[in-house]
Amino acid sequence: MAESFDPEKAARYVLQAHASRAEYCDLPPEIAPRNVAEAYAAQAALARLLEPDEGSVAGLKIATTTKIMQQLMGIDHPCGGLIFARRVFRSPAEIRLGDHVNLVLECELAVRIGRALPKPAAPHTAGSIKPAVAAVMPGFELIEDRKADYKRTRALSMIADDCWNAGVVLGAETAFDPAHSLAGVHGSLQIDGRASGEVTTDDPLSALAWVANLAIEQGRILEPGMIVITGSIIPTFPVGPGNRVVFTLDGFGSTELIAK
Repeated sequence: MAESFDPEKAARYVLQAHASRAEYCDLPPEIAPRNVAEAYAAQAALARLLEPDEGSVAGLKIATTTKIMQQLMGIDHPCGGLIFARRVFRSPAEIRLGDHVNLVLECELAVRIGRALPKPAAPHTAGSIKPAVAAVMPGFELIEDRKADYKRTRALSMIADDCWNAGVVLGAETAFDPAHSLAGVHGSLQIDGRASGEVTTDDPLSALAWVANLAIEQGRILEPGMIVITGSIIPTFPVGPGNRVVFTLDGFGSTELIAK
């Protein structure tokens, strides 16, 4: 008879791996989550271990939103993670690369929730969740992938490792008018003053609805003031010491990060 899964054991393994600055590897088979429910149970256990140092859960993230990344990790759905209060930085922010094993960045449209989102009669949709958005801002997600080999990474272990979230750097907020759409917003990236990528958003409100539904499944709700980052719109990229990185969303301002 197979042993029952112990989310606390998995969480302690992840915490120790970070503390020892070990390069990423999937959890050993004997303690690894075997399904999505176990992976999120391990993530919740990790949150309990992190909160004394990192603060309460201040927001949520969505990961592996593209089909390419999902296929790479052997899944057919996005994944969700937690953002902790002491990992929320305001632009312009200086980020010490030496505090991380391998830090990479993602450019995202972030929203601040204006009202609680308890379990609805039917799952949240882009339309039903739109009135709950109080403000929009550009954001960098800090990804601590610890030099992971993405082609060999199992999504369940990544979920247990909080989807590699190491924080966010958020620009100034812009009040959101529900009469407007968040789809098709133009975004551009500059590194050291040079154009380094541009794209338009896909469907951030659908991503937000997915995150809200996942939170409910995991026994959480999105509460007023929480931040949600809705998925990378420019491919993940590394930074080096001294890089000044600016991400701009048309109509919503910019966020700036300086790597140290």
